[in-house]
Amino acid sequence: MTYPNRSQAVHDPKMLRAIAHPVRNRILTELAASGPMRAADLARELDLPANQMSFHLRQLAKYGLVEEDPEAARDKRDRVWRPASPDGVSINLTDLEKQPGGQAASVVFRQHAASWGHHVVDAAYSDEGRDPKTFRTVTEQAVRLTREEALELAAELDAVVTRWMDTTRGRDPERSTYLWFSVLQPYPGDRT
Repeated sequence: MTYPNRSQAVHDPKMLRAIAHPVRNRILTELAASGPMRAADLARELDLPANQMSFHLRQLAKYGLVEEDPEAARDKRDRVWRPASPDGVSINLTDLEKQPGGQAASVVFRQHAASWGHHVVDAAYSDEGRDPKTFRTVTEQAVRLTREEALELAAELDAVVTRWMDTTRGRDPERSTYLWFSVLQPYPGDRT
């Protein structure tokens, strides 16, 4: 499977709203991790009704976030979906907020991202539902960097994760979808 570009820039506030939707965001995540999938397979994986899954896939396709993958289809009637870009999307909220509807879309996106971030951190520290066959780690480290060094570190980490994504993408029943969640930013203000 050949992708023309590795990442996709989000330029449209409507596209940003589509990404902010929790189910659609999860679909994009699963397609990135697993590779091309049929709506029924995605529905089973995410425990959603097939008709809902088809609706969400059509919405993502409408905004150019997913596309059909005819090479992965069994025949001409078989619809297999893949992300339009294997490395997801890049979002510049400053530019998007300048467009009509951009402020409102940014608020929705930020609210979803903050809520998701809280959920991820809570789950990472929780003992509830831990499967002894899986691995979980939380790392927090402070590093002194210039802006250029921070950009270089981010690019190096991205390259490592991308290499793992490319190596493990597929529907191997021995693998589970793991989430790599990272933040590299100047140290937040004091919480005291």
